[in-house]
Amino acid sequence: MAEEVSHPSRYVKLTKDQAPMEDIKPGELNQPIDVPQLHVRKCNECGQPLPESYQAPADEPWTTGIFDCAEDAESCKTGLFCPCVLFGRNVEQIREDTPWNGPCICHAIFVEGGLAFAAATAALHGFIDPRTTFLICEGLFFGWWMCGIYTGLMRQSLQKKYHLKNSPCDPCLVHCCMHWCALCQEHREMKARLSDDAIMPMTVVNPPPVQEMNAAGDSRESASTSANGGEQVHVEMQAL
Repeated sequence: MAEEVSHPSRYVKLTKDQAPMEDIKPGELNQPIDVPQLHVRKCNECGQPLPESYQAPADEPWTTGIFDCAEDAESCKTGLFCPCVLFGRNVEQIREDTPWNGPCICHAIFVEGGLAFAAATAALHGFIDPRTTFLICEGLFFGWWMCGIYTGLMRQSLQKKYHLKNSPCDPCLVHCCMHWCALCQEHREMKARLSDDAIMPMTVVNPPPVQEMNAAGDSRESASTSANGGEQVHVEMQAL
């Protein structure tokens, strides 16, 4: 019969002196334990864990200034005469899942439409009651501030994407005070970082030629030269 080997228990039984029962309170053993090894830094955007040696990139300056609109004549003309189109293109590049026509229409209704309504109110100043004019101007200022907040959020998304500094101040305040210059600067920044004219080198690899193996001729020659003169065997091998 096989001898039974008794292994000592891995658990240690505490005595009454080591763990007094009166010191243990109900629920004390179910408290969470703080384990420093489980503290992992995660990315604020995607939630993926980051290595311990990771350091957040520093904020970079813009490639062009806020008043350097003349450096890109195309965006300067588009931003001056059709800012809604330029804003739609910027949003489309920042958010790839958003087509440009939606932001363009919203910009045309609230910004260009608000400016046209303000000009019409100023032209009809003597024909409109002053109190009504004051309410209209107050509503236009409120609408302009809301548009500045919306366009500033787009600028903030661009800064977060490329780690850009606030230039020259808060994004919403930039669009409220220098809306057209801000649109041109954002378009130049994305054009400089995602240039469509950049040609990436490509390596063309040609596949090897298809090789076929046919042993029909060799089998016929070996069968005809057999010494016993027996029955000839024809073997054909075809490539699958």
